[in-house]
Amino acid sequence: MLKRRIYQGLSAAVLALAVGACKTPTLVQKNENRTVPASFTGSPTDSTNVTRVPWREFFTDPNLVALIDTALERNQELNITLQEIDIARQEVRARKGEYLPTVGLGAAAGVEKAARYTLPGATEENVDIKPERRTPDPLTDFQVGAYASWEVDIWHKLRNAKKAAAARYLASVEGKNFTVTNLIAEIATSYYELLALDNQLAIIQQNLQIQGNALKGVRLQKDAARVTELAVRRFEAQVHNTQAKQFLIQQRIVETENRINFLAGRYPQPIVRNDATFNELVPKAVQAGIPAQLLQNRPDVRQAEQNLVAAKLDVQVARANFYPSLRITGAVGSAAFQPGLLATLPESVLLSVAGDIAAPLINKNGIKALYYSANARQTQAVYNYERTVLNAYIEVANQLANINNLEKTYGEKAKEVQALDESSTISNSLFRSARADYTEVLFTQRDALESKFDLVETKMQQLNATVNVYRALGGGWK
Repeated sequence: MLKRRIYQGLSAAVLALAVGACKTPTLVQKNENRTVPASFTGSPTDSTNVTRVPWREFFTDPNLVALIDTALERNQELNITLQEIDIARQEVRARKGEYLPTVGLGAAAGVEKAARYTLPGATEENVDIKPERRTPDPLTDFQVGAYASWEVDIWHKLRNAKKAAAARYLASVEGKNFTVTNLIAEIATSYYELLALDNQLAIIQQNLQIQGNALKGVRLQKDAARVTELAVRRFEAQVHNTQAKQFLIQQRIVETENRINFLAGRYPQPIVRNDATFNELVPKAVQAGIPAQLLQNRPDVRQAEQNLVAAKLDVQVARANFYPSLRITGAVGSAAFQPGLLATLPESVLLSVAGDIAAPLINKNGIKALYYSANARQTQAVYNYERTVLNAYIEVANQLANINNLEKTYGEKAKEVQALDESSTISNSLFRSARADYTEVLFTQRDALESKFDLVETKMQQLNATVNVYRALGGGWK
């Protein structure tokens, strides 16, 4: 009776400790804010979105399309990202296997000699292993069978860990999509920059010819004593200045070509292009849609969302560590002191089944630390998600404003070029008739050259702004 009361008391104490072990600390969890403005600043509320256009239709230059195709196949950063996706996929498989039973086959052999004056030794001495057959000394042991182990996922700890791994796998896929979007945009902007540099080089070469002719005319006027040597030297300096710009442009062309080759995953080689079509390029009209579409179209937003899902599941996994865990183990097979007796049934049958339940009682600080850390990472994921959404909205708003302002800038620059071209013609005519000073010719030629440079630069910025808003809206990866 006393033993029974002691047993009941111990059982109650164990139960009380187990219940106490299930208590989890109270945490303040942060929830993400998914509210975005109804429209982009200065943009109409229209759900029509340019991201529905595949990149092959958005970019119509066949040379540019060929470069993008090469980069999508050979770019090292993109291929590294693809391997990260495979790593995440294997993590999902590993997590899935953790909450399924572990089953295996095994065989074992051993030998044991028990001391005579011990309980096993005395037993073997007095008990025959078979009728009229003494127990072998030493005693060999041969076993063959199957074993299984299964942690019963009572609190969905393992299942949530698998879901978290699946969410991170989806995040890695979105990371790849974001890399694709940026890669396409970077190649396109570099390609348009290359076309702009080609046109600037052509402008310089045209101006070198004009300045060379002007220098010859000044020298003739100097021989006729109409100007001094100072005018000749100033015109020579202008020619040398333009030639120096030519070499700088040529270097930029080399670097831009090599940047494109690097993105395409290949060693330096000429970039096939048609620079004559640059001035005919017209920036595409862009439909921005509504900000809420960024949550579905932007790969980096989708990636941040999946990482947030995984972080929330990690908190649930960490919470489950406070609860008791149940593990069931079992084995079935055959055992005998001779290999030939393994098939003797049912005498050689070996069977075992066991279950154990355990709950943390002492030293729960480690579990609490993991729990608090998981909650902190979940809070970080919330802030990262909100920051990514905010950054996406601002990028689109900036590029939409940029497109609008660059369109106006290009119109004014075109008028400036026209006016300076006419001024250059007038100044040359006045100089030949001695009605204008040579410095007016020099300044007018310099301003005309710079204005043409600026016009080409503005056209390039217009094209790149269109590419950037396409990227910012989440286009290019579908």
